[in-house]
This record gives sequence, C-alpha cells and structure tokens, in this order.
Amino acid sequence: MYNITNVTEDIIYLGGNDRRIALFESAFPVPRGVSYNSYLLRDEKTVLFDTVDSAVSDLFFENLEAALDGRTLDILVIHHMEPDHSATVFRLIEKFPEVRIAASQKTAQMLQNYFPLTGKNVQIVKEGDTMSAGKRSVCFIAAPMVHWPEVMMSYIPEEGVLFSADAFGTFGALGGSIFADEVFFERDYLDDARRYYFNIVGKYGIQVQNVLKKAGKLDIKIICPLHGPVWRKDLGMLLAKYDTWSKYEPEERGAAVFYASVYGHTANAAEIVATELAKKGVPVKIYDVSHTHVSVLLSEAFRYSHLVFCSTTYNNGIFISMENFIADLKAHFFQSRRYAVVENGSWSPQAGALMEKEFSEMKNMHEVGAKVTVLSSVKEETRAALIALADAVADDLNAQ
Repeated sequence: MYNITNVTEDIIYLGGNDRRIALFESAFPVPRGVSYNSYLLRDEKTVLFDTVDSAVSDLFFENLEAALDGRTLDILVIHHMEPDHSATVFRLIEKFPEVRIAASQKTAQMLQNYFPLTGKNVQIVKEGDTMSAGKRSVCFIAAPMVHWPEVMMSYIPEEGVLFSADAFGTFGALGGSIFADEVFFERDYLDDARRYYFNIVGKYGIQVQNVLKKAGKLDIKIICPLHGPVWRKDLGMLLAKYDTWSKYEPEERGAAVFYASVYGHTANAAEIVATELAKKGVPVKIYDVSHTHVSVLLSEAFRYSHLVFCSTTYNNGIFISMENFIADLKAHFFQSRRYAVVENGSWSPQAGALMEKEFSEMKNMHEVGAKVTVLSSVKEETRAALIALADAVADDLNAQ
C-alpha cells in the first residue's frame, strides 16, 4: 500500500526505506538502514525528480500511482545516475513511454550504458537552463563531482525548493517523519550525515565549495536530498556544516586517539594519552582501528582538530588496520590537522617513522610533540613520555 507525504501542497515525497541493507554501496555499514528519496511535482505538468533503488521499487510505483491520482507522468528529471537512484528508470519508462527525460549530457550518455533507450525522448539540459511545469519552473544547476561527473541539482524558484541530489544527505532510514525539524537531528542523524559526507562526497571539497557558492545566490527555503530527511528549517546549520567539511577544517576542537594493538601494550599507551588529555579538559575519543569500521574512523578523523596515532610495528611496517586507515585518509585528501605519533616494537620499531612519512605527504599536516617509542610494553619512563606527549597536544590545542 502506498505511503506518501506532502513536502509542500504540490510536491510529494515518494521515497522508501531499506532497513535490511547491511552495507551501503557494499562498503559502509548502515545499521539503521537508508532511505531512497524521490519527489513528484504536480503542476500543469507532472515532474518526477529521480527514481529509487530496486530495494524499494514496488512501494515507489504504488506511491507514484497514488500521487499522480490518475494523471500521466510528463517529465522525469534525473539528477544522478548511480543505481540507488536510477535502478527503476527503465521500468518507469515502460510504464510511461511518452515521458520526457531531462538530463545532463553526461547523464544521457550513462543512460545508454545502463538501459536500451534508443529513440526515447531525452532532453539535454545544462547549467542555467529552465523548464516550465506550468505555474512553476525548474532551473538546473550543474554539480559535477558531487559526487559523480554527471550530477545536476534543480531548483523551483517560486517555492524556494532545491533538489540537491546526493548533497545534504545522510545514512539512516527515516522514522515516520520525513522532515529534519521533526526529529532530533543532531542526536540521531548528525554522526551519520558526517560519515556519509566524508566517505562519499568528502574527497571533492573544491567541487562542494563551488556548489555552495551557487546555492548562496538562491533563496532556498527547502532542501530535498536523495537520502535522509528533508530540510525546511535551520538550513543555516546544515549549510555551515557543509562549508566547514568541504574546507577540510575541523568541526570540533578536541582530540581523537586511534590505536592498532596486538597484545594490548599499544592500547595501554593510547589509553594513557587519552586519560591525560581528558584530565586537562580536552574533549577526547579513542578508537581501536582493528575493531571500528574505517568509515567511522575516517569521519572522526575529519571531525577533530588534533589526532594521535598509535601503532605497533608489524612485519617492519605499520600494523595492517592502521596502514589501511591511513591509506583511506590519504585517498580522501585528508589535510590540515595537528597530529602526534606513538609507535611500538619489540626489536625494531618502525611504525612511527612510516606514519610520519605518510602524513608528510598530506597537505598542511603538523606534528605536535616528540614521537614516543614503546619497547614491547609501557615502562615508567615511557609513561612519562606519553604524559609529556599529551601535555604537548593539550597545549597546542589551547594555543590554536
């Protein structure tokens, strides 16, 4: 049975939730599921903004039929060709063979890669183009690499509604209400929104900044993303987060301690540093990189201003899970942080120097305090060095 919600009087939410999915894009854990959002404008013409993933396709078509209420579908706007939004395009065209498809040039090319659309009515739209739906118009905004090259956004100026594609989305299924102002967003969704951004969009900070500049020229009252809740209040908070994140600036002043430990001694060193930081009033979190998913580690590294990396030496290198974590940071253009290093080794500690080398190849990274070397286990003199390192991190944080 259909389940639809009005965003405005004539814009209807048609999406659905997948709470059975374990890994989004086969990569990111989503224990609270994910939503796939689609929207219908009912004007003199009916305009559908994106379709959905196949996981919720049956509900989507019931929702669409109910929202159309006997009318046909005139226009399909495709903002993004990733299959979690376009998987049902061909089925939709089979149902509405006369529908006009509005798409960017790159989207049109990708459509041919996914579906046999020869002879279908595809209208190429580009930055600045406008399409009339009747009383309302749909204006198109190019958003390349946020986060695929074909991505567009669209804007209805008469109502101030921005359809933002994957931007401003979040992991987590919707829980009844589709609106961010009707949930406790900072408690229930912000961590997922941050993790979504940095893992999926975060590499493309420059491109996100470009889109934010375009958005700043629009009178936006509602943001309709392709995942997560719809925004109609407190848009400034959301836009400010994206501005900070896309500039690679820390969101919070505090420390995150990451450790990779085999027999517990490196973990002990990390706990000592974290405890001493907390004693000095520094907000601190600590993570075992071997037991925390790398998508969470990445998000938390981008979140905090100061980071401590503690790794045992393994096969004369950085321990596997820490090495993978640092590689993921590098792949996402991690930059502009203050960091400290702790290494462990029983006969030839190497992890610290290798971690320092990796960070030296990232932009605007600054090491704080002297690298601490643990020889097998923490001794009194090593404990003193760890406390000194925590002091250096705390002093540096307070000085910034």
